[in-house]
Amino acid sequence: MPFLSIRRWAQLLTGLFLYGVSLAMMIRAGLGVSPWDVLGQGASLQTGIPFGWMTNIIGALVLLLWIPLRQKPGVGTVLNVLLVGPSAEVGLALISEPDQLWARVLLFTGGLVLLAVASGLYIGARLGPGPRDGLMTGVHSRYGLPIWLVRTTIEATVLGLGWVLGGTVGLGTVAFALLIGPLINFLLPLLRVPERRTSTAALAVEPAP
Repeated sequence: MPFLSIRRWAQLLTGLFLYGVSLAMMIRAGLGVSPWDVLGQGASLQTGIPFGWMTNIIGALVLLLWIPLRQKPGVGTVLNVLLVGPSAEVGLALISEPDQLWARVLLFTGGLVLLAVASGLYIGARLGPGPRDGLMTGVHSRYGLPIWLVRTTIEATVLGLGWVLGGTVGLGTVAFALLIGPLINFLLPLLRVPERRTSTAALAVEPAP
């Protein structure tokens, strides 16, 4: 149905834009960010490349790792690599770093909730997973390892590397790890675009013997 197609595209683009803004909110809060963003921060500090563009670069490099895993990207995957970084730069340009701790906590909390909503929007559009999610599921499918082990190993690796490079690790990083899963788990069913169903009449038609 055309409506579903329009809704899927609207969800995808809105979700990707809000995802970048949510990253900027958590960065400006200064309380710690997700493991992948710790890596992006650290790499940005070491190279001088702005965080948003470094997010794009890391996403593209992760996408290359899909090749040996025989993963196929969707249009949402490609747009994730292209759009999240610039939208994060927009957020960083518009959002300033608060001085008071309570304001930092509120900004981080808002960013975390917004990221969960944004994830529900773009994942729910069903137009392809993000490069990092696809890497996780690809390793799981290719080697048969438990999904929790794959995710933990990947995120612990990028967190450690990002910390060594100078990325911000703090209580926000712990809060992100504990809360983002349940938040997305709650929001995704509410935001997922329903799959197209074959009409009852069509199902009732049987081929002639």
